[in-house]
Amino acid sequence: MPAMDEIAKNHHAGRAWLAVAAQISEALAQRGAHPARTVVLVPYAQLMPQATAAWAAVHDAAGFSPRFETTMNWAGSEGGFVPGPSDISFDTASDVLTAAMLLDGAGLGASREMLAGRVVEAAHDLARLAAAVPEPQRARWADGMRVALAGLPGGMMDSPLLRLEAAVAQVALAWAANSSYASDILFAADLDCFVLIEGFQSDPLGQALLRHFGRRAFALPVPADGPVVMPALHAAAHSEDEAALAAACVLAHLAQGRAPVALVAQDRTLTRRIRAMLGARGVLIRDETGWKLSTTRAAAQLMGLLRAAVRDASADAVLDWLKNAPAFDAGEVTAAEVLMRRNGVREWRGLAPSHAIAVQANALRESLQAGRPLARWLQDLRAALRAAGQFEGLANDAAGDAVLSALRLHEGAESEFAHLSRRMDLPAFTAWVNSALEAASFKPVHPARAQVVLLPLSQLLGRPFGAVVLPGCDEVRLPVSPEPAGAWTAAQRAVLGLPSREELAAAGRAAWNYALRSPRMDVLWRKSEGGEHLLSSGFVQELVLGQSPANAADPRHQRELVPQPGKPPLPVGQALPLEQLSASAYGDLRACPYRFFALRQLRLQESDELESEVDKRDFGNWLHLVLKLFHERLEALPVPDGPGRLALIDEAADSATQELRLGHSEFLPFAAAWPQVRDGYLPWLAKHEAQGVRFDEAEAERRQPLGDVALVGRIDRIDRLPDGKALVIDYKTESRATTADRIREPTEDTQLAFYAALLPDDELQAAYLNLGERDGTKSYEQLDVVAARDALVEGIVHDMKRIGQGAALPALGEGKACDYCAARGLCRKDFWEVV
Repeated sequence: MPAMDEIAKNHHAGRAWLAVAAQISEALAQRGAHPARTVVLVPYAQLMPQATAAWAAVHDAAGFSPRFETTMNWAGSEGGFVPGPSDISFDTASDVLTAAMLLDGAGLGASREMLAGRVVEAAHDLARLAAAVPEPQRARWADGMRVALAGLPGGMMDSPLLRLEAAVAQVALAWAANSSYASDILFAADLDCFVLIEGFQSDPLGQALLRHFGRRAFALPVPADGPVVMPALHAAAHSEDEAALAAACVLAHLAQGRAPVALVAQDRTLTRRIRAMLGARGVLIRDETGWKLSTTRAAAQLMGLLRAAVRDASADAVLDWLKNAPAFDAGEVTAAEVLMRRNGVREWRGLAPSHAIAVQANALRESLQAGRPLARWLQDLRAALRAAGQFEGLANDAAGDAVLSALRLHEGAESEFAHLSRRMDLPAFTAWVNSALEAASFKPVHPARAQVVLLPLSQLLGRPFGAVVLPGCDEVRLPVSPEPAGAWTAAQRAVLGLPSREELAAAGRAAWNYALRSPRMDVLWRKSEGGEHLLSSGFVQELVLGQSPANAADPRHQRELVPQPGKPPLPVGQALPLEQLSASAYGDLRACPYRFFALRQLRLQESDELESEVDKRDFGNWLHLVLKLFHERLEALPVPDGPGRLALIDEAADSATQELRLGHSEFLPFAAAWPQVRDGYLPWLAKHEAQGVRFDEAEAERRQPLGDVALVGRIDRIDRLPDGKALVIDYKTESRATTADRIREPTEDTQLAFYAALLPDDELQAAYLNLGERDGTKSYEQLDVVAARDALVEGIVHDMKRIGQGAALPALGEGKACDYCAARGLCRKDFWEVV
């Protein structure tokens, strides 16, 4: 029997339990009830050792003790209850399947997927009420509830406009009434006395047992001993500031020897951030709230496999799974990713089926694409996890094992669903897995003796903590009048006996008032969120009304740091010679030598997202391909200007769409812009050809040796002038003003000059062709391209020589070059010393 420690004896909660134990002892003596034949029901399990220790402290001599239980613990000790096939089990993974069968039986199979989750939610609400009714009386209780609901003004039970809502309520009520519950056995318990310790909110089952045992039963509240103490108030600027303040408050209490500290979880995201900060300091934490199993890394790995198994899965979805599957060679996965990103392959099926990694991955993916019954799904999913090398990792991880248990993925566990013959397709199975993981909670292993306990506000009741830290006390997370959960209206909640808004508000206020009796307490809230001003909770405003207390001092230790601003880097690149140079690479050198060093010599390239939205660059790439196909076909089979050319260019557009594997939705932005671009281009082409100019080549790959480096590039288009000279054309889909600026200073524009240098022609012409969506097509000729080319070649030779001799490559940090530079985080421009 646990002993009451010194902290508990001196704490108001410890004194309250001593008073409760004395009251129980006196009442048992008056009734002649034997302690061993007495059950004391406490609000939640963590109070069982507190009550037991208090009884032992009141009764120094060894003797019999009452059983201090919760309803769940008591029912479990009375016998091994196993829910029937159609009983509410409070396990969403099982209950959502039962709800689907009940909807089928009610003629609502077409709405099964949409309504099953709502039926489970409503049934779980009603099950707490149904379990408080002795089993023989449950059918009559349900009939009374149906009549009461139907009798509500404008009730939904017979409204054609609310047919589905009525169906959810009817199915849930029938299910709750016809289920058996583990607590049913408690009504048959043979006791001398039953004692109910009341919490902040009324418990239907506890009240029903109180009525059932009649004169042999009585109720006691846990006394709210101790004066109300003004807590330390901390107004944080934002969520991150609030987390840091809360962690500092906890650490300050621990430094003063006030362990254990209660950290109240009002906001799970905020609490997990605080927990991470405390964990980094080595604080031992007991988490009694846990978090959704779906948010664990183990659940993400399993869901990654299911997302990758979809027949038309994206490349990113499959690659994400492959990177977390040990059975696949990491080098081959990386090689496949590089290949797909280089070629802009968005869908996994765009990778050649003969590719080594595709052969191995597709065999496993295809095993999960056909429909099958649930038990077979679980067998095959387990086999797929084993084949991917993921199963052992999940089984050896606490969260992973919880995932396997929640989904019945352990060997043989799938037999629970053997009676279900309905076939599920992959989307339906994935939805079932997701709902099961969303409903389940994961609680990490508790340390033997915790310094900090994470718990809900209501579970401060009756527990001796050295201090309480209560973050999240803003108007959103700690409302004075909370919104009841579920879809029930206020009138329906009143008829059914579900807690009303007023009852929830009273319970919240009682919990708040109890917390204020803590010997040490910190109350924190944030003043803004998402750019919006945020007020403190009404409880906090009420507390400070008329007192105007100042905020507590910041508990964080301030450290004075000596500024150490950075300086622009000055690397040298002679040890990293380039064998070839493109126009964009030389443009980087001209814009910023450091960018050239980082992106070209070190080859630190960004990885583009494969699933990024279609943008202007994608339209440009598509348009390049359209014009290439159009001109090659027009050259092979000349068609005069008119309807024939219009049909030919539209055929090229369709071919480009298929070649780039663009789906209908992805092509919509192109489809909207294409008619205007096409109708502007064809008249320009007719005038262009009328001058005797002829198409020669599109997307021409060229390589031109220049000293120790080779100039390389792809020229959008090469035409031939009437005298046979080359006309280099580069397509642009930007604004006309931007294109005009490019040719204003010939020596500043490296692109056309570079493309001219790729050709062996001494004399040639070059122009940008602006393919506008609104203004039509217009050519912008670079008149001095030969001189610009010669100057560019001379500059390249000079620059490459200096780099080879060890010239510094400074980060310039000037102009537009820095605005979208991929190397900005490397040069650390934002941290340079300003002179």
